Amino acid sequence: MERRRLGPLTVGAIGLGCMPMHWAYLGDADDRTSIRVIHRALELGVTHFDTAEAYGPYLNEDLVGRALEGRDGVVVATKVGFVPGPDGGYPMRNDASPAHIREAIDQQLRRLRRDVIDLYYLHRVDPAVPLEESWGTMAELVAAGKVRHLGMSEVSVGELERAAAIHPVAAVQSELSLWTREPLEDVVPWCAEHGAGFVPYAPLGRGFLTGTVTEASFRERDFRATNPRFTPEAIAANLAIVDRVRDVGDRLGATPAQVAIAWCLAQGEHVVPIPGTKRLRYVEENTGAADLDLDAGAIAALDALPASVAPRY
Repeated sequence: MERRRLGPLTVGAIGLGCMPMHWAYLGDADDRTSIRVIHRALELGVTHFDTAEAYGPYLNEDLVGRALEGRDGVVVATKVGFVPGPDGGYPMRNDASPAHIREAIDQQLRRLRRDVIDLYYLHRVDPAVPLEESWGTMAELVAAGKVRHLGMSEVSVGELERAAAIHPVAAVQSELSLWTREPLEDVVPWCAEHGAGFVPYAPLGRGFLTGTVTEASFRERDFRATNPRFTPEAIAANLAIVDRVRDVGDRLGATPAQVAIAWCLAQGEHVVPIPGTKRLRYVEENTGAADLDLDAGAIAALDALPASVAPRY
């Protein structure tokens, strides 16, 4: 797999989002299988693994730590500042206070079985805490040798500028896919201009762009059960997007998932998508997108896709 620059870090062009192993898309995952998925990803050239304290909560970091313990050449990214509700899921609450950040880091290092975290994201800006306080505290962790580089998730260019004035932003993580393109307007170009990586999460549209979601049938605690893009009406309308993605894939000998990920890769050499999965067959399929070259006709067809008929939240 080709390598790309994620700010100061060098990683495989496609990473692995580990969230589905414990959170948001609940199903038949188990830790033994999830560890096999992580190890298979390593064999396929994945070196960038993404988790967060919120996933599980906390269970996902522990899993990633066990799976990658003693492995060299990997980049482990995790996040702080977005805390699950009492039932371990929604509603989430912000806590990017300096006190929480200072307390969380040592627990995260222990769960991840690491002496230092490669990439530490502010999961969300906390409206109750000045960004400068949260980011300044995270910068202290770099100075203390507990974190190598800092990133931000779901932020505006204005917030990036405020943070960068205090400490460099190595990477920005936001949702980006064929049906969620807003970051291309300003955040993705900002990253390119400032030497930061851009990390698209949900590059497969939370599974929709793979063509496997054709009806609104989700488990009770599956995030999509209450998402406006996954109502019966929205699914029926948005299937036209999947049909056109499938058409491109058929012409190129690729699956819709591979086309969707390859489109993200085509948005810039600093773009490193992290499709999430808990299944072996999907990690193999997803990483195959690194070898898919989208020609000009394919890019034009994908750029011309209609927008989703529903908002992402």
